[in-house]
Amino acid sequence: MSVSSSRRIRRTLGVLAAPLPVLVLALPVAHAATAPTRVAFAGSSTPHLASDTVRTGSVAATTQVPLEISLKPRDQAGLDAFLREVSDPASPQYKHYLTVPQYAAAYGATDAQIAEVAKYLRGQGLSVGAATANHLTLAASGTAAQVEKAFGVQLNTFHTAGRDVFANTTAPTLPADVASVVSGVAGLSTTSIRTAANHVDSNAAPHAGTVLTPTKARGGYNLTSSISAGDNGSGQTVSLVEFSAYSASAVSAYNSKYSLGAPAATVVKVDGGTTDTSGSVEDELDIEVVNALAPKANVKVYEAPNSDAGEVALYAALVSADVPVISSSWGEPENQENNLASDDADFKEAAAQGQSVFAASGDSGAKDDGSSLSVDYPASDPYVSGVGGTNLTVSSSNAWSSETGWSDSGGGQSDKWSTPSFQTPVNSSGHREVPDVSAAGGDSSPWYIDADGSWTDVWGTSAAAPNWAAFAADYNTAAGKAGKAKFGYANSFLYTVARSSAYSSAFHDVKSGNNGGYNAGTGYDEVTGWGSYNGGKFIAAEL
Repeated sequence: MSVSSSRRIRRTLGVLAAPLPVLVLALPVAHAATAPTRVAFAGSSTPHLASDTVRTGSVAATTQVPLEISLKPRDQAGLDAFLREVSDPASPQYKHYLTVPQYAAAYGATDAQIAEVAKYLRGQGLSVGAATANHLTLAASGTAAQVEKAFGVQLNTFHTAGRDVFANTTAPTLPADVASVVSGVAGLSTTSIRTAANHVDSNAAPHAGTVLTPTKARGGYNLTSSISAGDNGSGQTVSLVEFSAYSASAVSAYNSKYSLGAPAATVVKVDGGTTDTSGSVEDELDIEVVNALAPKANVKVYEAPNSDAGEVALYAALVSADVPVISSSWGEPENQENNLASDDADFKEAAAQGQSVFAASGDSGAKDDGSSLSVDYPASDPYVSGVGGTNLTVSSSNAWSSETGWSDSGGGQSDKWSTPSFQTPVNSSGHREVPDVSAAGGDSSPWYIDADGSWTDVWGTSAAAPNWAAFAADYNTAAGKAGKAKFGYANSFLYTVARSSAYSSAFHDVKSGNNGGYNAGTGYDEVTGWGSYNGGKFIAAEL
């Protein structure tokens, strides 16, 4: 090869090689341009922090953080249309409820959507569990550092109300394609805690008024004959929302004392369950009230950690199991709840599946947050039946004599939910109002129960919620024998009965009493709702 030829080849190679450094330098710019856009999702928020809150530091990077990821239901318009039909007595769809698989297929997240969210979370280093049966919830966990990166937040530690907690101080975000599927993430804070709505008598002297035993409560609510006839909860399951463990021996002693013959309750541990026993009396009250009024019902105690993640996991488990009757006596002020969107999706599913959900309306009167007119949650959710408290008086033969609204019974207007359709005929406020119904829960008609081995009087709206749940189980037993539909979505059914000619016989209209913000009166009111039930006549009127 000639020297000139050799030089031409080297010049050609030099020209070809020259652009390479430019291409290498350009690569990071192209990569940055394709970075996914992060956005806040539907349930994205920061938690409520009390005015006395003091920041104390940051969560250690290696701290394990359990999460519950809520997914958006599909076809909300279709679901709303279905709920209107299934709640309308004039519709051929009335009380023709969905099963969990039917709900998941029509309204749950798709397999592809679930896989997309799970893939993202795993890509951030988090471990991810299987989706719940309703296709609306995923459990995940990771270190604080991994969780902060995945959701674009910083987890800080605080001291508030005598507790050490952590919380995200900015709203979480996700890549836009993932955010479009997600409706909430629970577990980024530990500020929220649910309390039980009960009071335990600390006095040794007998309590004044009507102290409720199984005999007195059955007589007062006209269930004696119904239970004797076999309308006793047989074949039904009542599931209880609990954030504490309890003493099974206390429940056994109650059943033995009154010869109830009730089957032993079973515990369902959700999100690992709980070893906390600080709320044991609540569990025991709930179980013993159900045993007293629906003695053959199977009671399942759903126990979860008292946390945002525990709450979301618990309600997801309840709707995924399609249990027919649910009672919750744990709540918190509605304006302090962090899981509104996630829980509401589950309660809406419960309505579509015909699950009756009852919740105590709280024991702080019309000021649930202690300072302003406010209501308790989850009783305020439109798909939950809030249950207020009354003072019940029975005659010497244990028949209903009178009932008044209890002064500490929670009730009023929600600032989160507008007036639901079932309530519009009696509510022009523009806001969801609670309670929907009521039962004995006041200090003049406490329940005499075994609480952790000590016999004592206990009262509160937390006694009223399981009372209604027990009645729903009795009703379902009677409906099964008659070949009729079960109690189902309770608010729809309750307001239908209350606005019919059967109201005066099926209900006790509680017309007196107040809760510091509202007065009881004829028909519906924000202290006692429609009133308490007259069990035998309610069953006879509807079946």
